[in-house]
Amino acid sequence: SQKEPTLIDINLDIRAGEKIVIVGPSGSGKSTLAHCINGLVPFAYRGESSGTCQIKGQETKELDIFQISQKVGTVLQDLDGQFIGLSVGEDIAFVLENDVVAQDEMKERVAQVAKMVNIEEYLTDSIHQLSGGQKQRVSLGGVLVNDVAVLLFDEPLANLDPATGKHAIELIDQLHRQTNKTIVIIEHRLEDVLYRDVDRIIVMEEGRIVTEGAPGDILASPILSQTHLREPLYLKALEYAQIPLTPAMHPENIERLQLTNKNMEQLRNWYHQVERKTTETQEEAVLKVENLSFHYSNQPNTLNDVSFTLHKGEMVSIVGKNGAGKSTLAKVICGFERHQKGHIFYQNEDISKSTITQRAEVIGLVMQNPNQMISKHLIFDEVAFGLRLRGVPEAEIRERVENTLKICGLYSFRNWPISALSFGQKKRVTIASVLVLEPEVLLLDEPTAGQDYRHYTDIMQFLRHLNQQGVTILMITHDMHLMLEYTPRTLVIGEGKLLADKSAVEVLDSPELIEKANLKTTSLYQLAEMANIEDAQDFVSTFIRYDKEVRRSWQ
Repeated sequence: SQKEPTLIDINLDIRAGEKIVIVGPSGSGKSTLAHCINGLVPFAYRGESSGTCQIKGQETKELDIFQISQKVGTVLQDLDGQFIGLSVGEDIAFVLENDVVAQDEMKERVAQVAKMVNIEEYLTDSIHQLSGGQKQRVSLGGVLVNDVAVLLFDEPLANLDPATGKHAIELIDQLHRQTNKTIVIIEHRLEDVLYRDVDRIIVMEEGRIVTEGAPGDILASPILSQTHLREPLYLKALEYAQIPLTPAMHPENIERLQLTNKNMEQLRNWYHQVERKTTETQEEAVLKVENLSFHYSNQPNTLNDVSFTLHKGEMVSIVGKNGAGKSTLAKVICGFERHQKGHIFYQNEDISKSTITQRAEVIGLVMQNPNQMISKHLIFDEVAFGLRLRGVPEAEIRERVENTLKICGLYSFRNWPISALSFGQKKRVTIASVLVLEPEVLLLDEPTAGQDYRHYTDIMQFLRHLNQQGVTILMITHDMHLMLEYTPRTLVIGEGKLLADKSAVEVLDSPELIEKANLKTTSLYQLAEMANIEDAQDFVSTFIRYDKEVRRSWQ
């Protein structure tokens, strides 16, 4: 039903045993290209297509989706769209059951794969009780248990904490080296993917392949910034210090990055010349959590004695490993779950017994999975839904919805059906549907997961604008850059407790917290050490402050 095709004149050869990563802005056609490879186009997503797509010499049009699935295994970005079994073990075993594998062998192979993806403790658990990161590992296990020639990963890191994401990339690399399978990865977090070697980077924009090449060649060129993709942080720091990049410097990996003495001197000079930050005053308390304890019936220690205070106009991040209780904390604050002990105060009023509806007047929640929030067919109607429930006049609804859609980069899609959107675009719809209600406190669970750098920046700048208007924002995130750049303060959740309430930079400077919360130190620390900068923590703060000012000047 579109006027223009989603993919235009794609010419791409992927060699057997190759590992490639495909990057591009949201809506550039990355996932559609993946769907052509794994057979979802044309078997699940109907439309007109021309040209050829061959896998191991066979034209996909001449195969059915089952035959393609025997050649290509896929981990989808929309995790709930690919689960079959009621439990973790059943889901991983699904393809083996189809192949009539003997039960003893099946159980052994499922156990091996579950251990490989660190999900062996949950084999009997319901998939729907798992966190987003745990679901990611189950879907990966379901693909790995089948011996396919091509492994296709669509945003494999989107819902994973930093340490688990690092493990996932190690796992994919280990599989590649041991089995020589062909690996295709679609991912926005390029720096994290390049933690292990890839053969090529394919860059897409507006349905076309704009360039492809070796990682060193791509990262030494300006193509990533030109297509609004996030460059690795250490390369951005070198750019700000006006240090020219060449493929010979091995810019694709911080561990192999080669800097001359002159380069390091330039970096130190830039660092010392950046203006230092002034202290900020603290406003009155707006949300207070006091000695909060909550547990599910089958998990006795989900949250234990958690206490913290949010001040008006603060922007605070919550970090921690998958399954630590971060999303549960947000649900308890909003009233979706009822805590067993403790109190929640909004502007000194105890709201512990308030209904979900009462809390929703002042506290907005954007959930991690957009499919759990969407209830209308059209984008405009979805974003307008909350306003219509509140009896807002239609003229005001139109103005507020259109303004919010413009900010979230969705205005041109306002009359589209939501089913036609990518996962990242659906995420923006759910953010818009809450932002349009103008809440006093806004809780966001992974607000930038699946977003390209341009939309990530647009959304975060809009949240910052709201924040400057007095809206208090609490964000659950696995994105260490987001935590550092936008949230001066970070709450670390782990083992059911509040492990730390510190500045973002202090959190990433603590090896103990990094280990406990499954975080990872940013490459900026390593760059500071390479350049013999003594105060690496201050270097990170300086970069974040400078980068923030540069991107603010774009607005």
